[in-house]
Amino acid sequence: MSLFDLSTLTEFTGTERYYRISRRHLLTDGTKYLAEQAQCFWMMDAIASHLMEIGTADWFVVVKTMVKNAAAVMVYEDGNGHEHARQEIPYTDFPLAEITLYACWDGEHWVIMLPSEY
Repeated sequence: MSLFDLSTLTEFTGTERYYRISRRHLLTDGTKYLAEQAQCFWMMDAIASHLMEIGTADWFVVVKTMVKNAAAVMVYEDGNGHEHARQEIPYTDFPLAEITLYACWDGEHWVIMLPSEY
């Protein structure tokens, strides 16, 4: 696994380019960097699948991933503490104890981004 410095993620503000991971889901420069460096495209796929289930009535979703003992829990919220969904990941080698990502509906796509890119 590639090691990366968590502080590097805060350097991403806005994005210069979007990267398609499905017909309706895009990554920003920051989430693409995260997926590549932490080898966690699985996380982006999990987010995309849950966003399809949540739908677009709530255009903003907070995704919190917490890792403990090589297992993870992903919680999808509306930003006000209301939980849309929760997913247990039985094994992961994700290098961070936790990370929060945002997803915003732009009218055509879900854009998955780092909080610093919002």
